[in-house]
Amino acid sequence: MEYIYSAMVLYSAGKEITEDSVKAVLTAAGVDADAAKIKALVASLEGVNIEEAIASAAVAAPVAAAAPAAGAAPAAAPAAAEEPEEEAVSEEEAAAVLSALFG
Repeated sequence: MEYIYSAMVLYSAGKEITEDSVKAVLTAAGVDADAAKIKALVASLEGVNIEEAIASAAVAAPVAAAAPAAGAAPAAAPAAAEEPEEEAVSEEEAAAVLSALFG
């Protein structure tokens, strides 16, 4: 979680989110930074419009919270009928991850 927070601190300060800057924030916070996690974080945020993701997360969070209360949901389709998912992270998935932070 501290890795995501470091990226958010850098974003809110108007700084570029790079491996070095994330490591600097984590080190300043007293966290023993893992280079692999930092690299994964920076790579996953590449090309993501964070401002747009935060805005859509603020809108999507109440809808997601209300969904379980909507009543009985239809049974889930068998796993074999589902389409295989792409391994690449879409902007919607990135927004969902960010929305979990601010839920």
